[in-house]
Amino acid sequence: MHLTRFTDYSLRVLIYLAVKGEQRSTITEIAERFDISRNHLMKVVQDLNHRGYITSIRGKNGGLLLKRAPETIPLGELVRDTERDLHLVECFGDDNECVITPACRLKPILAEALAAFLAVLDHYTLADLLGPQRPRLVRLLQLDDAPPDA
Repeated sequence: MHLTRFTDYSLRVLIYLAVKGEQRSTITEIAERFDISRNHLMKVVQDLNHRGYITSIRGKNGGLLLKRAPETIPLGELVRDTERDLHLVECFGDDNECVITPACRLKPILAEALAAFLAVLDHYTLADLLGPQRPRLVRLLQLDDAPPDA
């Protein structure tokens, strides 16, 4: 199972906003902290806003904030929302042309594995990604005055 960059960046945005709490953030700020493309991040933020994970406030004092508490954002839900294609192999899709599909056991086994993967993620929330290491995340993301590797 390989998560797309879109999902990776979605997780990073949500982690960043959760660490910042009530302080507003900008796309540029997040892109610089993670050293990722601002343009790609704009698409991610737009999607997260559309899906109700974050809110985007326009204007001089605008910025990005979590719309939901970190405890109410299950990781499995986020992955389902941000992964455009959870078809692990061709036979998962409507355009399956594999000749051995009628006799093959791969599809049900992979479907079970995918369900187990998502079920594990459903047991964790955004809050679990912060946990006791939140102060270290603050330092690594340079949200305080301490050096990032302190």
